[in-house]
Amino acid sequence: MTPSPDYAAPSTVRFLPGTENDADAVRQAAQAQGIAEVYWLSQRDSRLGWIGEQRRPGMPTPLTVRAAWQAAQPIFLPGLVAAEIPAQGRHIAQANALMAAVLDGGDCEELLLQAPYAERLVPRFELLASSYDEGDPQEIVKIEFDVMEDGRLIAENLWVKLSWLSYQEHDVSLRFRFSFGMENYEDVAADPARQSYAAELAEALFPESTVISANPRLAAFLRELLPAKDLAYVERIVYFNAPEGGAQFHHDVERGHLGVVFAQVSGRTAWLALSTEQLLDEIRGFLAQADAESTLRELIPDSEPRIRLLALAQDRVALAAYLNDRDNDPLEQLINRTPAFARRLIEGGHAYILYPGDVMLLPQHDMAHCAWHAVYCLDDQPGEALSFAIRHA
Repeated sequence: MTPSPDYAAPSTVRFLPGTENDADAVRQAAQAQGIAEVYWLSQRDSRLGWIGEQRRPGMPTPLTVRAAWQAAQPIFLPGLVAAEIPAQGRHIAQANALMAAVLDGGDCEELLLQAPYAERLVPRFELLASSYDEGDPQEIVKIEFDVMEDGRLIAENLWVKLSWLSYQEHDVSLRFRFSFGMENYEDVAADPARQSYAAELAEALFPESTVISANPRLAAFLRELLPAKDLAYVERIVYFNAPEGGAQFHHDVERGHLGVVFAQVSGRTAWLALSTEQLLDEIRGFLAQADAESTLRELIPDSEPRIRLLALAQDRVALAAYLNDRDNDPLEQLINRTPAFARRLIEGGHAYILYPGDVMLLPQHDMAHCAWHAVYCLDDQPGEALSFAIRHA
């Protein structure tokens, strides 16, 4: 089978050979290619290599965007919301202060009962209680709210859940996720009213959400792309990707959602992002190389899972099923922790660098047709980003 076509705008990120200790040599080589700044790409225990951006890419054409969306490929929109970032500077600073207070051991519920959050919540949102799921080592706290209107209860069991992005103590990446109901049981897409209230709660606590939700340029862009007059931004997440942290490869498919819009509002992140079809092509191509087994041997010492992974690569349907299997450690090791595979994706044009104001649009048609992505922090301190699902209003 021929590789799936790439409709996305060409990546300007380049892989730069060198070890972690070769910063000066890599920087000099990069300058010869017109690359002003280089970044060491790493996440937790994975050291993947050097990258640099040759130039800032331009906006893709409407034709390119529509083809990429239909093919479930990520769509990079550099600077799409940059004009709105400066006006949100105070709110972004407050969000970073909240994140820092949590990392310093602060009680999130108590913090939300103080300025400036208390004033933003009343009289619309009534903070009820906080809880902690001892069975979830990533959860920090879940805080529940009721929605009030003229003193009447109009919606209940909304919540914001604060979680770590990994199990490793040295990775302080975290997220604030807004939703409602019984997590992992309730079909949130079936209750657009409470989804809307949860989105409103996110905006009360993080007013910089309007960078996405009240952005006329983004709204016009999506109206041209999607067959709907009115769209809603729901199931909102506010991310703080920290050094050595970020998100491993995943997708965000959820019933009733068209895709996800991600906006960087402070700091910088690197992305490896591609469609399911492209990811399967890259995995199969990598494992078809003559030296694939020797490359995997160091990462996956146990021969049985290694041999199984090589065998699965011969069957595209079986490999696709394994990609979505929760118990797929050998494949997870390959796509997240193998420097040679990361290099393949970068050189294949699947890498992007996001600055404040940049947007990534992630189509999520279904499990077989969606955008996969991994995110890496490029700074020495956490940066803030917004990730909102898109649905018909």
